Amino acid sequence: MTLTRRALGATALAVPLTLAAGACSRSAVDPAQAATTRGAIRIWVSNNEQELAWGEAATAAWNAEHPDEQVTLQEVPAGASSEEAISAAIVAGTTADLVFNASPAALPDWVRAGGLVDLTTFEGGREHIESRTGQRARDYAEDGGQGGYYQLPWKSNPVMVMFNKEIFAAAGIDPESPEMDTFGSFLEGSRQIVSSGAAASAVWPAPTSDFYQPWFDFYPMYLAQTHGTLLVEDDATTFDSPDGLAVAELWRAMYEEGLAPREESTDDAMTMGTTAMQLAGPWAIATYKDQLDYGFMPVPSAGGITPEETITFADSKNVAMFSSSRNRLTAWEFLSFATSEEWDGKLLELSGQMPLRTDLLATYPDYFAEHPDYTSFADQADRVADVPYLSGAIEIWQRFRDEFSASAIFGKKSVADGLHDAAEQIDQLVQKGAR
Repeated sequence: MTLTRRALGATALAVPLTLAAGACSRSAVDPAQAATTRGAIRIWVSNNEQELAWGEAATAAWNAEHPDEQVTLQEVPAGASSEEAISAAIVAGTTADLVFNASPAALPDWVRAGGLVDLTTFEGGREHIESRTGQRARDYAEDGGQGGYYQLPWKSNPVMVMFNKEIFAAAGIDPESPEMDTFGSFLEGSRQIVSSGAAASAVWPAPTSDFYQPWFDFYPMYLAQTHGTLLVEDDATTFDSPDGLAVAELWRAMYEEGLAPREESTDDAMTMGTTAMQLAGPWAIATYKDQLDYGFMPVPSAGGITPEETITFADSKNVAMFSSSRNRLTAWEFLSFATSEEWDGKLLELSGQMPLRTDLLATYPDYFAEHPDYTSFADQADRVADVPYLSGAIEIWQRFRDEFSASAIFGKKSVADGLHDAAEQIDQLVQKGAR
C-alpha cells in the first residue's frame, strides 16, 4: 500500500465555505423522495488492488440478485489527494452515491457543507452501525457521539511497528523478542541497528510535510503514551504536555542521531533493506510477504505498556452516502449488504484489513487460524483511536505537521517550542470551527 496523497496546505481552510457555496448551486435532490427511491447507483472505492477486487466481487453478487438496481463500481477520482478530489466532486455535484474510502479527517467539512446523508434516517440505520461496530461507533457520530451517523465505520489498519527479522538478528537483537517497548529501549535498539551496520537506518517514516504524516510517526506513539488521548479533546489541544514532549523528544533524537533519515526514500526502504522498521498496518503483510522475513510489535511508550493495553492509531476509512444520490434506498440497502458479516469477512480475506466490527477473532476464527500473521492486528483492532472529529481537521493536522517538522525533524526550534506553537495555532482554529 503506497500513500500518494499530498497535503492541501492552507487551502484547506477555504474548503467548508467553498463546498457550502457549491452545494447551493447543484440541481436539487428531493431528500424525501430520494430516501424511498430505488434504481441504479454508483460507488467509489480506493484504487488499492485488494479493495478493488472486493468491490468487484460485492457488486457482482448484488447485481446478480438485483437486475433493476445495478451497481457500477468506480475508483475514487484522481486528484492531489482523495480528500481534495471528493471535495471538488461535492462542489460540482458529480459524486457517486456511496464512497467506500471516506477519511474521518475530511468528513466533518463534507457534513457541514451538506454533502452527505445521515444514515440514521434509514430504517435500522443506527442499529446496523452500532450492532456491527459496538460502542466504538459513537466515536464517528455527530454531537460528541450522541447524534446521527454520516459515516459507517468500515475498516481500520491499526498501526504497529513492522521490522525485518534478518536485520534485527544481524544487529544482535532477538527478532522473536525484541524488547523495544519503551522509548529508551526503542532508541537503544535503533542505535544498535545502525552502529552495527545491519541497516543504514533504523526506521524511515516520510519526513515530508503532508498533513497525514503524523499518523505514521508522532500520533500512534502519542496514543500509546496517553492511553488513547486524541490530539484535540473538549475543543482544546492535548499534546503540549509532558506526554507529547516525550514522544517528540524521541523523534528528535532519532533524527539528530541519523537513525531516521531527513530525506524521503527514493525506493521502498523496507524491501531494499536500507531500513529495519516502519510504522504500518496489516496491509503491509500482503505487500511484503514474499519479500522479507518480518515481525510486528506494538508501538512503544515512555514507560512500556503490555501489548494488551497498548492503544494505537486506527487509520480507518469509512463509508458515506452523498446527498447527490437520487436512489438512496438502493444505496442504503447496498451499503448494508456490503458491510454484512459475510462481506466484511470477504474484505478481510481479500485485503487483510480489519473490518470495524466487534470481536474479530471470534467472528472469523477460521480466517485467523489460517492466517496467524494477522492475529496481532485483529487483537490490536479492539484498542485503537482515530483522528478527532473536527471541522477544518486537514488544516489542523497541517499546522501540527509543519511545527513537528520544524522542531523534531529538522531541528529549527526546540520540540517544546514546536509543540507550543502548534497548540496555539490549532487552539485558535478549533475555536473558530466551533463557533
